Amino acid sequence: MGRGRVELKRIENKINRQVTFSKRRNGLLKKAYELSVLCDAEVGLIIFSSRGKLYEFGSSGMTNTLERYQRCCFTPQDNSLERETQSWCQEVTKLKAKYEALQRNQRHLLGEDLGPLNVKELQNLEKKLEGALALARQRKTQIMMEQMEDLRKKERQLGDLNKQLKIKLEAEGQSLQTVQDLWSSDAAAENSNFPLHPSHTNPMECDHEPVLQMGYHHYVQAEGSSVPKSMAGETNFIHGWVI
Repeated sequence: MGRGRVELKRIENKINRQVTFSKRRNGLLKKAYELSVLCDAEVGLIIFSSRGKLYEFGSSGMTNTLERYQRCCFTPQDNSLERETQSWCQEVTKLKAKYEALQRNQRHLLGEDLGPLNVKELQNLEKKLEGALALARQRKTQIMMEQMEDLRKKERQLGDLNKQLKIKLEAEGQSLQTVQDLWSSDAAAENSNFPLHPSHTNPMECDHEPVLQMGYHHYVQAEGSSVPKSMAGETNFIHGWVI
């Protein structure tokens, strides 16, 4: 029969617990030694018993193994910071080189520092300048065409507005001419109804003639009138009941 599976729990019997500890401790130390020899690994093993007794194994010495463990486990931030600093330095170096290359290309496009360039580089520079000039001319032509189209639209709008104003002025002129004709016909009708005397062609040159005075006039008492003279002299007016 095969060996049964051991349940992993604390052994209550003190003697059995101590025997099991001794057997498994020795087996664990043996396995650690074999691992270091077979795989050329640096192995460190530390065991404390329930009574506080120390058991240890170090393939390269426990002190060296612990120092190495401390360097790897307790300074990860310093290592990451150093790696990040190196990465930023490399990035700055790349950006600086790119910036210098761009400045050099700009000077070449402006016709400066052309001495170090060879024939091939000068030909490439010439092609770049021709391409840039063609693009600039194309863009200028496009802008001019857009501006001309806008001006044509404004011209059409102004023409339509001018036509509307012309029609409006013509309508107002016709209405004004109608009013003037009406006034002329009314004036002619009045002149025909009240003709001037042939001898008075000019109304301003007519002679002064007696005119009829309405209202106050000198009263002359008629013969046989019963109205007292004093009353007639005071008012110079004849009442209707007297006549």
